[in-house]
Amino acid sequence: MGKFVISKRANGDYQFNLLATNGQVILTSQGYAAKASCTAGVESVRTNSQDDARFERLTSSNGKFYFNLKASNGQVVGSSQMYESEASRDNGIESVKKNAPEAGVQDDSAA
Repeated sequence: MGKFVISKRANGDYQFNLLATNGQVILTSQGYAAKASCTAGVESVRTNSQDDARFERLTSSNGKFYFNLKASNGQVVGSSQMYESEASRDNGIESVKKNAPEAGVQDDSAA
């Protein structure tokens, strides 16, 4: 089962990564000023990851593939890494769908 890892950035903002069972990062959040907002972002990923329409499938200017997960209000709650192929990106989306709902939360922000 995957897990969400909450951490603190150098600028003091909180962020989370969703890790797959193998430890690979499959989704990274924006920065949040408050830990409570970051935690709400985790819950938003759990909810919105089950709706395929919330995944925005994109291609970067250098030809790599990635996706954003959006909340119902259209705000991006997480972005993927860059992938070499559309198939790899789509596998990443499936991994988020599979891992997010039951993923535990590991809080490394105080470390």
